[in-house]
Amino acid sequence: MLTKFETKSNRVKGLSFHPRRPWILASLHSGVIQMWDYRMGTLLDRFDEHDGPVRGVHFHATQPLFVSGGDDYKIKVWNYKTHRCLFTLTGHLDYIRTVQFHHEYPWIVSASDDQTIRIWNWQSRTCVAVLTGHNHYVMCASFHPKEDLVVSASLDQTVRVWDIGALRKKTVSPADDIMRLTQMNTDLFGGVDAVVKYVLEGHDRGVNWASFHPTLPLIVSGADDRQVKLWRMNDTKAWEVDTLRGHMNNVSCVMFHAKQDIIVSNSEDKSIRIWDATKRTGIQTFRREHDRFWILAAHPEMNLLAAGHDSGMIVFKLERERPAFSVSADTVFYVKDRFLRFFEYSTQKEVQVAPIRRPGSVSLNQSPRTLSYSPTENAVLICSDVDGGSYDLYIVPKDSTGSLQDAKKGAGGSAVFVARNRFAVLEKSSNQVLVKNLKNEIVKKSPLPIATDAIYYAGTGNLLCKAEDRVTIFDLQQRLVLGELQAAGVKYVVWSTDMESVALLSKHAVVIASKKLVHRSTLHETIRVKSGAWDENGVFVYSTLNHIKYCLPNGDSGIIKTLDVPIYITRVIGNNIFCLDRDGKNKLITVDASEYIFKLALLRKRYDHVMSMIKSSRLCGQAVISYLQQKGFPEVALHFVKDEKTRFNLALESGNIQIAVASAKEIDDKDHWYRLGIEALRQGNVGIVEYAYQRTKNFERLAFLYLITGFMDKVGFMCKIAGQNNNLMGQFHNALYLGDARKRAEILENAGQLPLAYATAATHGLTEIADRLATELGENVPSLPAGKSRSLLIPPAPLISSVDWPLLRVMRGTFEVGLDATGRAEVEEDDDAVIADWDDEDLNIVDASDAVANDDGFNAEEGEANEEDGEDGGWDLEDLELPPEADTPKAAGNTRSTVFVAPTPGMPVSQIWTQKSSLAGEHAAAGNFDTAMRLLSRQLGIKNFTP
Repeated sequence: MLTKFETKSNRVKGLSFHPRRPWILASLHSGVIQMWDYRMGTLLDRFDEHDGPVRGVHFHATQPLFVSGGDDYKIKVWNYKTHRCLFTLTGHLDYIRTVQFHHEYPWIVSASDDQTIRIWNWQSRTCVAVLTGHNHYVMCASFHPKEDLVVSASLDQTVRVWDIGALRKKTVSPADDIMRLTQMNTDLFGGVDAVVKYVLEGHDRGVNWASFHPTLPLIVSGADDRQVKLWRMNDTKAWEVDTLRGHMNNVSCVMFHAKQDIIVSNSEDKSIRIWDATKRTGIQTFRREHDRFWILAAHPEMNLLAAGHDSGMIVFKLERERPAFSVSADTVFYVKDRFLRFFEYSTQKEVQVAPIRRPGSVSLNQSPRTLSYSPTENAVLICSDVDGGSYDLYIVPKDSTGSLQDAKKGAGGSAVFVARNRFAVLEKSSNQVLVKNLKNEIVKKSPLPIATDAIYYAGTGNLLCKAEDRVTIFDLQQRLVLGELQAAGVKYVVWSTDMESVALLSKHAVVIASKKLVHRSTLHETIRVKSGAWDENGVFVYSTLNHIKYCLPNGDSGIIKTLDVPIYITRVIGNNIFCLDRDGKNKLITVDASEYIFKLALLRKRYDHVMSMIKSSRLCGQAVISYLQQKGFPEVALHFVKDEKTRFNLALESGNIQIAVASAKEIDDKDHWYRLGIEALRQGNVGIVEYAYQRTKNFERLAFLYLITGFMDKVGFMCKIAGQNNNLMGQFHNALYLGDARKRAEILENAGQLPLAYATAATHGLTEIADRLATELGENVPSLPAGKSRSLLIPPAPLISSVDWPLLRVMRGTFEVGLDATGRAEVEEDDDAVIADWDDEDLNIVDASDAVANDDGFNAEEGEANEEDGEDGGWDLEDLELPPEADTPKAAGNTRSTVFVAPTPGMPVSQIWTQKSSLAGEHAAAGNFDTAMRLLSRQLGIKNFTP
């Protein structure tokens, strides 16, 4: 048994697989119905409207519905998409044991302890038939998968088969009025819609379960007499074929396996038993310590079973479905349907090579596990678990006319070719390797360095030995360990074609290492890893239960494709992934590999490839953008983005003011203009800062910007605007910036602050204003402090006046040459010129001096009204009637660059002083006192520098 998923819960009484999704319903003795994703191992939903245990549950084949029946005598139909009960069917008078949807018609069959079976129409929500005849609890009832039959099992020790053909005919062709009248009579006096076809008697105790074979006219039943009985039926009669004995307690559930010729039963003796349906003998038994089994369910499509017990449920497979295969050059050898075959990738032809022997013992998991191929000798080693681990050696004839020799057999858990005509066999008991030739003769023995579970090929003469927690590479010639790596639970080993890299696949992890087992990266997966192969670029492509994924050499990974069913990848060539499915069929999946090729080109700094992929625009999506951002290439990410907000953020991150301005104009949001202003100020691009502050009407910041850049005339204009907007503090600040004492006194006087206005005028020697204010104040004239020296407050002169910061000439960025051709067209739609000048209309930057000269055109009220209307533009220039500036700012000189490449750091000024100056004072000013003292000693003969 291969357990795939296990839950811990209350006693599970009912189970049902979804036909397409990896979901299973479990109904519990506590009254809760759980819906699990058995691939991911997560609880998806729970439904708890039943009062008391829920014994039956079933998914609909096509609709998003399931049905449940419980000890509250109610049948509920649920929609799992809307997470609610749609309706309740009532009519049973005792516990409901099982419920099932019909595969075609809108029917539900239910079995109950009231000794009846009912068939319901879930569309009309009515009971269409009541099947009476059992005289004890009816433990189960189910529809035949193809015919118009129902089978039921009861504690009255019988199994009954019912014919519901009449019910189907009535459903397909509704009767006319007269027929309806007769129908009413039959409904009243017992109808003929469902009649008993056979009564199967043979069990000595109550029968708990009965089920049909999916295709053959067979029935299997399990009862409290601890027996499983097999029945056959024809058109006229049914008879007992055989009895399967072995269970030690009541048999609670039994069914035929859909894919294999076996019967599966479980019992209150805490075991699940597997029986051969043709030989009618026991094959295998699985036991639990403390939990009685109650219910079994089989997946309608896949090789999956589920069993419910006292403390939860298990989802399991009886046999491995992974085909044994080995890839060599252009071919893959594999085993399918007891035949050795090979498939050529170039011609995509499949050739059947030879039959392989069937195992003598009847048991599960006897199919080949691994396959190893020697291309020079055309020899194949097939390993399986037969007889506790054995191998078969086949020499395949070179031409099709030759006949296949009989297989050479041997015992050993793991066998693999290590040279042209030598293969190694693991002998677990003595923990040594036997090296054999093609005649199956032992050539040499070699003890292994670690307790080895399995061996794999690792280059000529080398073995990769796997222990529980680590793997080692062992040289058989020198008997040396060449490398060791901690890796737990490795199941499969995949070497790259050049044998330089190896991927170690375990249940939930992929470990990438070098040929000497030096660790490179580890990927963890939440669901099972199934297979993998290396492509020609050194990227590892692997499959999980439901995805094909890739892993780059640096450990970055991503999803290539979603899968419906698991596959086993054998080879990756360009965009083509060759794989085997669970039936051993070769498949070709074409995928888009551009995402991982792009990331690989970035990783390997193959920027020419990156450029060509960007130009072809084969990539897009948030994942690529965030990857480029994370790896420090925001300027490249910029070329995949259409969303203006994302473009703006990336442009700021890469320092591309041009694109940031274009995006900010599209977004036209106060916050974005503010952030643009901060970035432009960081770059010293005064024109853009000014424009951003104008758009947000941030007059205080604008005034300070004018002050530090030396636009004193514009500071005066800001003072005027503040006055017209009644912003007294702003007006006073601007007057302070200008160093205009007369203006400050005037502002204070207008604000009603006469004592402060008088103090300002008197301090600065403005006697006319001071005298006038003294007259107004009368006795309240403030006294000024005597004997204090006065100084005029004037702001310091700016270092760089009225221009953008100077830019250093730097090398063009990595992607700049190529990206200019593609990216600029979007940004400069109206700009035919080569240099990135901003149009006057775009920026609308105001010249303060012209504005002051034309101040009579300004209307403050009109300006405020427009501001309330939410009109565009920082200063509402139409209202201000101000001419545009003659020389509009450029976006940082020739800003064709989309990538800012930092210049190499220059020499500090202090270092220049000490290098070029012989004056001791300059050396001291630079902080270099040693050289200053040496200079003074040499020039003036000073020896003692103590203060």
